[in-house]
Amino acid sequence: MFNMDIGQSVSPLNALLTSLVPLGLKILEALVIFVIGKKLINFAIKLLDGATARAGLDVGLARFLSTVARIALYILLAFVIIGELGFNTASIIAVLGSAALAVGLSLQGSLANFAGSVLILVTRPFKVGDYIICSGGEGTVKDIGLVFTELTTGDNRRITIPNGSLANGPITNITAHSTRRVDLTVGISYSADLKKAKEVITETIQKNSYILKDQPIAVFVNSLGESDVVLACGGWVNTPDYLAAKRALTEEIKLAFDEAGVEIPFPQVDVHMKQE
Repeated sequence: MFNMDIGQSVSPLNALLTSLVPLGLKILEALVIFVIGKKLINFAIKLLDGATARAGLDVGLARFLSTVARIALYILLAFVIIGELGFNTASIIAVLGSAALAVGLSLQGSLANFAGSVLILVTRPFKVGDYIICSGGEGTVKDIGLVFTELTTGDNRRITIPNGSLANGPITNITAHSTRRVDLTVGISYSADLKKAKEVITETIQKNSYILKDQPIAVFVNSLGESDVVLACGGWVNTPDYLAAKRALTEEIKLAFDEAGVEIPFPQVDVHMKQE
């Protein structure tokens, strides 16, 4: 009787172990597949990054492709692991498809932003490193993500703009070309020597170190104001030097006018008193 009780108690334990061992082996195999798959994915992403770098692709486009490839590979790895654990992947795909449809309907704005990111990367109105002006603000493009684009302003603030609105709005790319023209307007008094003022401005622009010497310089009368003659002038500079050149020229023209005796008018009112 004693031996029979031991056999009866061992039998359920053997049955439990018999059912748990295959499950444990499957879980172990799944972990091994995950570790190996993760290393293979990282290796594949490195190969992709190297290929995009050698091809000279835009940084934003390269990051986008890398992110999409990483997500797709991890989804594929997840299905391999699920199949290894013995689940029916076909039914899971059907459930995920229905869930994706429901989520897609509830996140139409995010899908529009994703479509906007694809449109930006295909049409390339700007790239990472460009300085742009748009409805959401202005700044240097730091990242073009799947949903948002990040800008850094001149005073080091970060602006996050949805790609959907960015792709469908006007964009001014300040740094799209290698050179830019610095345009300034200067007012002189009606009593000042116009020809002399134009000569002073021309010489000042020519002497400026930022100005490209092989490009034309323009100085002309732009308009006749109520109290001044407005002169417009411009010269070409390398795009990175634009702001420094504009600041320097503004100061240099003022100092040159002071030295040459060219009067810059200021608002004034003449009051006439009538005596009775």
